[in-house]
Amino acid sequence: MIRVRSAVPADVPRLLAIYDWYVRHTAVTFDYETPSPAAFRRKMETVMAAYPYLVLETDGAVCGYAYAGPFVGRAAYDWACETTIYLDPDYRGAGLGRILYQALFDALREMGILNLYACIGSPEGEDPYLTDASENFHSRMGFARVGTFRRCGYKFGRWYNMIWMEKLLGEHRPDPTPVDHNRQR
Repeated sequence: MIRVRSAVPADVPRLLAIYDWYVRHTAVTFDYETPSPAAFRRKMETVMAAYPYLVLETDGAVCGYAYAGPFVGRAAYDWACETTIYLDPDYRGAGLGRILYQALFDALREMGILNLYACIGSPEGEDPYLTDASENFHSRMGFARVGTFRRCGYKFGRWYNMIWMEKLLGEHRPDPTPVDHNRQR
């Protein structure tokens, strides 16, 4: 059985284990070291104060998480946010990322968010630590590439590009309804 629910502090060890794999084995994240459980929990709580932070369970086991956060942090950008998703590598390719991300999009749309952004590491060719899988996944989810920063990330002794992708969730009216950061709770 597949279930998407809001994250809770008790999820920290499992979510951190998922993230740790990406830190140690990939350039999907540009972190060199996995954060401590306390630091991971603090970030999670900060996100949850204003945005959805979701986990996906299959047969009771947490196998992925997704969340949103401020795009720039100034009032004029309140209708935009950055999205993040991580799946346990053993669960990739089964359509679970689509289910999880769609649940995040639905929650963000209910809040009044109009623009979604994803910051994605991008290789310049064949690479043992990074593929185009994240860009391809985001494209299938309706994102389009809007920018590239050349060789701005350095990990595993090599330089990586960073791309920004965008997805529009709603209509941009001249008098937008304020975003409801309490709605996701």
